[in-house]
Amino acid sequence: MKKILGIGNALVDVMTMINDDNILKKFELPKGSMQLVDNVKSNIIKIETRDLKRVLASGGSAANTIHGLAMLGVDAGFIGSIGRDEIGDFFENDMKFAGVRTMLIRRESFTGTAVALISPDSERTFATHLGAAVELEARDLDSSQFKDYDILYMEGYLIINKSLFETACTLARKNNLKVAIDLASYNVVDARLEDFREIIEKYADIVFANADEARSFTGLEPEQALDEISKLCEVAVVKVGPEGSWIKRGEEKIKIDAAIVDLKDTTGAGDLYAAVFLYGFARGEDLVKCGLYGSFLAGNVIEIVGARMDDTKWKKALSDVRKIQKE
Repeated sequence: MKKILGIGNALVDVMTMINDDNILKKFELPKGSMQLVDNVKSNIIKIETRDLKRVLASGGSAANTIHGLAMLGVDAGFIGSIGRDEIGDFFENDMKFAGVRTMLIRRESFTGTAVALISPDSERTFATHLGAAVELEARDLDSSQFKDYDILYMEGYLIINKSLFETACTLARKNNLKVAIDLASYNVVDARLEDFREIIEKYADIVFANADEARSFTGLEPEQALDEISKLCEVAVVKVGPEGSWIKRGEEKIKIDAAIVDLKDTTGAGDLYAAVFLYGFARGEDLVKCGLYGSFLAGNVIEIVGARMDDTKWKKALSDVRKIQKE
């Protein structure tokens, strides 16, 4: 089994169920997007929603994926930046408990948080204060962190620090790692389109995108976007929510149906799709199985609030994966 290293924003998610979308309008948060906010606005949003149902979990896109890989039994590591505070301790302990090898740099800043506002239709809108997470720099990386791994997984949010992103990809290439990149959020792609194009053309072996991100990257609808993205990398994946996902490698194109589930919250669906897809890829599985794994694991996580499944859910998810393996 190949080993997988993740680099991303180390955040603690504050999963909050909102009664309607009025609060999104109040704080000028486009529904379904990830918006960066300062510490003041983050705290105001937390105060405004303090009486609503909420759940805390270690988070950040790549961290969710790496946590999922560890739960699947993969030897996984994570590089990130956190504060010297209780929230930072919470993040580190949660990752270690899952079996992740953590390589975390401690800062004097507060650990970042992502307030995920979950609408009644299960759409998520993130107000993210990156805090210490954004202090991860290219100089924090060195070749020794990469040498024991086979695949590097990076979240697209890191594109705001292009030097960090490119340094990580360069070190991965020097150590013979394949590079997997998730496009992160459509508004991030819109803001950094040329940087994404350059990085993906130079370094990416696997690219994950949802329909909105793929549309922002190519200007095309999902299936046509898949064709364009696949020209830039070995494997392209475009997730289309309840319609499933598209996967392409060379001339091989596959459509995977979504699992039929009781939808509660889509948080973590894309991250865990990537986790179990990479799990299958690391085992040398064919793309159909990788896609089916993704469909079933994403289906399990959207039946709960947040990106962290309990032991019962994980047992069911692992059972689904094993059933597909035997087919």
